[in-house]
Amino acid sequence: MHSMINWHEAGKDNTALWRSESGAKPPKRVIVADDTMKADVAYKLACEGTALLWRGDFQNAKQLLQALSRRTDRKSRKTSKSQKSGNNSVSGNAGKTSDMPGEAFHLHRQAQSQRARTLAMILIPLDSDYSIPLRRAPQIQPACFAVYGAKSQPSVVSLRELLGLVGAHEWRKKGVAIPELDDRIHPHFGVFSPVRGEYVQLVQEATLPSTELAFDIGTGTGVLAAVLARRGVKHIVATDQDQRALSCAKENIMRLGLSDQIDIVPADLFPPGKATLIVCNPPWIPARPSSAIEHAIYDPDSQMLRGFLSGLPEHLEPGGEGWLILSDIAEHLGLRTREALLALIDTSGLQVIERMDIRPAHAKAGDTTDPLHSARAAEVTSLWRLAVQGVA
Repeated sequence: MHSMINWHEAGKDNTALWRSESGAKPPKRVIVADDTMKADVAYKLACEGTALLWRGDFQNAKQLLQALSRRTDRKSRKTSKSQKSGNNSVSGNAGKTSDMPGEAFHLHRQAQSQRARTLAMILIPLDSDYSIPLRRAPQIQPACFAVYGAKSQPSVVSLRELLGLVGAHEWRKKGVAIPELDDRIHPHFGVFSPVRGEYVQLVQEATLPSTELAFDIGTGTGVLAAVLARRGVKHIVATDQDQRALSCAKENIMRLGLSDQIDIVPADLFPPGKATLIVCNPPWIPARPSSAIEHAIYDPDSQMLRGFLSGLPEHLEPGGEGWLILSDIAEHLGLRTREALLALIDTSGLQVIERMDIRPAHAKAGDTTDPLHSARAAEVTSLWRLAVQGVA
């Protein structure tokens, strides 16, 4: 059942469908705002949990959102400096904050969550055909149809989410260049985009144990299944439990002309049967996602990682291999140790044949202003070649 949002305007109570792909609940306090709203006033209201339903110029709403973002970031920087100063004065150690990476990560997540809540307080109305009834509003119907589906009823959505939806649609049209495919992968909204290509490179370079049958667990966009197919694997079964990911993968595989080699099937981890090669790139950070969209990044208590490792032996053909693709970012953040990972592998009845490492080249790895810079700078992504104990 869809949530509804309520507000008072022009002397009467109003109700509309509330849209939130992040799973956020509709704000309880909503006031009508327009171009006369000052940024400082809007920021104060947003911090207090009051949402602003915009009735002014659309481009002015975007500018107001940018103003709120600057104020939020300034407050975050001041808080960070205050925390560092407090830690240093208590311990007498100028580097104390970096000695507690787990705490730094959780503080960062809290700040990001608060930032998201504040910036989500500017709301935009949508007509039933997804047009925006505001001055200088863009035409966004194709992006809305791709995410929300067929025409519905008048609704309200966070401007920040709406801009993210439009941006994701542009990525879907443009695609992400994948050198290993000499082609592009087109991610859908809410499906993890393969913009970090180092893990794709590892799958391209690892020695194949066989070219007969492979499983790609949690396929997402289908990029790894496509790489395996282009490397000559005759049949790949790619699984996912997210409907958007399944649709995305099917579309990409069809566009690449690989439908005869790759089957996309819904499954919670493994499909029926066994394979000589089973590949999995689970979420890398063992933390609770704050929204539905974050499930591709955060894996609470390493549930998918544990499920893959524990189920791997019974789904491998004799002499087969499981390829676990995992960053060690969680280790640098103090969220999981290398010893804990090795223990999971061992207790699952698996042994490590080889580990292939590569350093990421994404922009954040060199961003010294990032609160998690020390962890990102040390990060290594690995492909762990695993086999059943005593078989390899």
